Amino acid sequence: MTTHALGDTAVLLGRSLRHITRSLDTIITTTIMPIAFMLLFVYVFGGAIESGSDSYVNYLLPGILLITIASGISYTAFRLFLDMQSGIFERFQSMPIARSSVLWAHVLTSLVANLVSLVVVVLAALLIGFRSGAGAPAWLAVAGILVVFTLALTWIAVIAGLSATSVDGASAFSYPLILLPFISSAFVPTETMPGPVRAFADHQPVTAIVNAIRDLLAQQPVSTDLWVAIAWCVGILVVAYVLAMATYRRTIS
Repeated sequence: MTTHALGDTAVLLGRSLRHITRSLDTIITTTIMPIAFMLLFVYVFGGAIESGSDSYVNYLLPGILLITIASGISYTAFRLFLDMQSGIFERFQSMPIARSSVLWAHVLTSLVANLVSLVVVVLAALLIGFRSGAGAPAWLAVAGILVVFTLALTWIAVIAGLSATSVDGASAFSYPLILLPFISSAFVPTETMPGPVRAFADHQPVTAIVNAIRDLLAQQPVSTDLWVAIAWCVGILVVAYVLAMATYRRTIS
């Protein structure tokens, strides 16, 4: 983005962040469900699940972090849909601002909001026993994966927000994304699953991402899962960005 576009994005980002601070229930809502899942699995199902780990919360947390992101991005589609319906996009188009800055403001708002939610979820995990001896490089790698994953899903949310015809339709796309970690190694090892289910779980992006984050936090040697996770995140991000921009150009033309 040019300097002009960056300035416009910063102004619109401030607008979106102010909207969130006036409606903190959006962040609260996106953190309550993942924390509830974490408590449910640790204290209700955890004793019956053989994960191969000394601490089930340590095993569980990477998947919960991805669920946090998947539930948080639905609000991006929701806010984008409301802006489309209110006519604010048409007003922005009549002003001397970079067209892409409108979308980037929503995307960066999603990134900030999701990072706040992720920190809250990690703090809750610490309270119920999560521990990691990982150093700063490992934590930075985990943060990098989560940031790229958030951006990838957010651009998918942009497509949904621009294409939806109703408020429910704008946010409903996130439901399959929230359920995807349940058919992965997030909660149980894939070895325990029936053949066809295991085949799907082993080859979908969430499993590689969860395994990579889990290995980093457990100070395990870097495996191919890390590179597969990065490839999935970057690939989804690129494809979603291209499709989102094409949808945006078609919508405002």
